Amino acid sequence: MALWAQTQQLQGEALHQMQSLYGQHFPIEVRHYLAQWIEAQPWDAVDHENTQEEFKAKRLLESLIQELQKRAERMVGEDGFLLKIKLGHYATQLQNTYDRCPLELVRCIKHILCTEERLVQAANNVNSSRGGIMDGTSQRYQQINQTFEELRVMTQDTENELRKLQHSQEYFIIQYQESLRIQAQLSSLASLPAAERVQRETTLQTKRTTLDGWLTREANTLQKLRQDLAEKQQNTLALLRKQQTVILDDELIQWKRRQQLAGNGGPAEGGLDVLQSWCEKLADTIWQNRQQIRRVEHLTQQLPIPGPTEDLLKELNATITDIISALVTSTFIIEKQPPQVLKTQTKFAATVRLLVGGKLNVHMNPPQVKATIINEQQAKALLKNESTRNDSSGEILNNNCVMEYHQTTGTLSAHFRNMSLKRIKRSDRRGTESVTEEKFTILFESQFSVGGNELVFHVKTLSLPVVVIVHGSQDNNATATVLWDNAFSEPGRVPFLVPDKVMWPQLCEALNMKYKAEMQSNRGLTEENLVFLAQKAFSSTSVNAEDYRNMTMTWSQFNRESLQGRNFTFWQWFDGVIELMKKHLKAHWNDGAILGFVNKQQAQDMLMSKPNGTFLLRFSDSEIGGITIAWVAENPNKAGERMVWNLLPFTTKDFSIRSLADRISDLNHLLFLYPNQPKDEVFSRYCTPPLPKAVDGYVKPEIKQVVKVEFSSPNPDPAPGTPSFMDHTASPTISQPQGFSLYPTVGDSVLDADGDFDLDESMDMARQVEEFLRQPMETRWGGQQS
Repeated sequence: MALWAQTQQLQGEALHQMQSLYGQHFPIEVRHYLAQWIEAQPWDAVDHENTQEEFKAKRLLESLIQELQKRAERMVGEDGFLLKIKLGHYATQLQNTYDRCPLELVRCIKHILCTEERLVQAANNVNSSRGGIMDGTSQRYQQINQTFEELRVMTQDTENELRKLQHSQEYFIIQYQESLRIQAQLSSLASLPAAERVQRETTLQTKRTTLDGWLTREANTLQKLRQDLAEKQQNTLALLRKQQTVILDDELIQWKRRQQLAGNGGPAEGGLDVLQSWCEKLADTIWQNRQQIRRVEHLTQQLPIPGPTEDLLKELNATITDIISALVTSTFIIEKQPPQVLKTQTKFAATVRLLVGGKLNVHMNPPQVKATIINEQQAKALLKNESTRNDSSGEILNNNCVMEYHQTTGTLSAHFRNMSLKRIKRSDRRGTESVTEEKFTILFESQFSVGGNELVFHVKTLSLPVVVIVHGSQDNNATATVLWDNAFSEPGRVPFLVPDKVMWPQLCEALNMKYKAEMQSNRGLTEENLVFLAQKAFSSTSVNAEDYRNMTMTWSQFNRESLQGRNFTFWQWFDGVIELMKKHLKAHWNDGAILGFVNKQQAQDMLMSKPNGTFLLRFSDSEIGGITIAWVAENPNKAGERMVWNLLPFTTKDFSIRSLADRISDLNHLLFLYPNQPKDEVFSRYCTPPLPKAVDGYVKPEIKQVVKVEFSSPNPDPAPGTPSFMDHTASPTISQPQGFSLYPTVGDSVLDADGDFDLDESMDMARQVEEFLRQPMETRWGGQQS
């Protein structure tokens, strides 16, 4: 069912909230008559905070106006005539409103659709709960909403009690004034004749005695009313503090944790609309109770009556101030985090938001937010309320921004769009710590007042840890620091402490999350893949996953110490795989064409049971970001014997010249992708189309990969005496002399006496090919023309 159809079924408060979304900025009639068109547009594909995407928003605005005008033209009949005029008016109105700021239209409609989805989802959750089917999130949300209803009733009850107290006190004061008037009359009787004085004095004394008795009783009643009201307010504040703790310490902290994990590729943290609505309800309730307490204080000052109420009111005032302070300071959050690997002299962005800014009217005098970069020690001192002497650890350009209030969404936020880290001041490093292990944070701070300058708040919030680099070569190690911190930090930690070692299954979860996100796929790392990684990390040969479940991995093992027999760390190898895959091989991974996490011996065992020409793709053990093709074929040196060959690993540089699909297509001896898929079924759709025919007598050259190694092929027999050509390396390994058909071949043998390839020699050969390709065309063919 379409969203608008479901939205029209909302009832009660949800319906009221939905109606409040619309107005002159976006009429509800436009939503109704263009419902299907609006829901079909790619609003989420436009970043409304990025001014460079304004042209996309402009196209959407123009399309909206056109659709509205078309709809107006189709209106017929008496009612249609009025609607035609109204829709035409709305088209003009929207054009005038958003023509200069089309991104605001995108923001408005995204907010409307998101809120409608939330209201419909909440209504569905309530309906499902009536049937006894509720998940954990629905139960929490329902409990929060029930508590808000309790607070509303309790606040209304204390409001009624306060009015009762106010009326009683006003009547008491009137009667007290009457008592004073009687006293004045008694004082003035001395001038009257004795007989008349005695008669009037008796009457006045009787009235005074009666009134004084009533005043004494009423004073006790007022004192009890005050005491009862203060105790009710105490109960309300206790529940209010409990509700605020649930929202700020549970729900908001969970959102921040999801935001942190999203930095490792976890699911998006979700919008803030639900949290903002809760925080705004808290702000409303807190402010109502604060005003009630202030009114009680005023009544007490107006008519002082000795008793314990005064002390209780002071306690209530302190409590409500503490509650509102916690709400304001905790809801000053970073909606969009700055990049956690931050390169100097590079533009970056961030967004800060105050969830209660609209309700507390902070936007009436928009505050300014300042961004500063500080180091770990300064962050610790800040959280301990120790003076940091306004120190910073670097200089950020464009680090001041005024908060803007967006009326359509009710959000108060500051969008830092063009910040740049000009310089960084590093602290002394500890032990073996490298610069890519040093953590900084961006401090955002602001100051504003609420309630007519009654309360002044200085708010601060810290970004997730940031690692500063000055060169792209540092990105790999910086990413390792960020991944470890995001995955294993605890809420409320001392900045920026993380465990030095973690359980292997915990690390597997983090690696899988990162890998899936980079591949943009649901195909993550299997248990077999994780066993392969464990073998690599722990230099183990065990193939049993259970053997690794209770093992721990230290930070040093992860990205300080090189793997056994290698000159790179575990993370550097894994990150190299990610970089290779996401740049060139993502589609093949998602198709399931790449096994990847298989060592040379496993590949041999798997392939030897398959027909000749069967191949698989695995990641290189010896080279960062390398992938090799292993295949089974005849041993050219021993008739009747088969062996598994491995090509010298391909890297990103290779695939920028010729794709994997094209290279596999070039290799005629590769027939079946393991276990038994014809290679054309898997790779042909990714191959480069054939070159067009010769033009004006010129033949276009084409690069093809050839490995000059003679061997028996399962293909139809070639002509007698004609050797077969492989296009890469074997195991015992043939090196990868990237010869090209029609080009001069390199005469040096790539095999040593043991049948293994010589890496240095093969690299020399690769360089020769590169130099050859750089030569002008006429030079390449010199001496070969017949």
